[in-house]
Amino acid sequence: MSRLLQAEFLVRHALPGDAERIQELYDQLVDNPAVQVRADAISALSPGQSALFVGVARSTVVGTALVNICADVMFGQQPFAVVENVVVDAAWRGQDIGARLFSHLEDFCRARECSKIMLLSTAVREDAHRFFARIGYDGQAKLGFVKYRRHFSQAV
Repeated sequence: MSRLLQAEFLVRHALPGDAERIQELYDQLVDNPAVQVRADAISALSPGQSALFVGVARSTVVGTALVNICADVMFGQQPFAVVENVVVDAAWRGQDIGARLFSHLEDFCRARECSKIMLLSTAVREDAHRFFARIGYDGQAKLGFVKYRRHFSQAV
């Protein structure tokens, strides 16, 4: 596949009508029957605080990423951002779609004065890790930990 020209690609906020295509992308990311992308959930995102972006190439949604702005008190009122659920369609990888998505995410975070952007990646996704490092994310600076809901303590 040839490199996409700037005119053939754009990043925009996801629309409720993108739910089915985003579901298809998430299905490439994880094998989990509980994943369910709903149009009303896309509509319910808090503008300015959460954004679900899609990369569109030749009128097709080919990538997506979710960013959440998190309040912080460490640096006054300067927030930080957490990026989740980054996926580029396997057929479109190698076209700079991920880099363009992240450039857009970084502009979004810069406009909100974020101190940093954090993301987690499944430990075995080495291609993704190389991509994140290539675009400037430091995989050695912090160590991430995850506790899934099914393991939350029942005691209050």
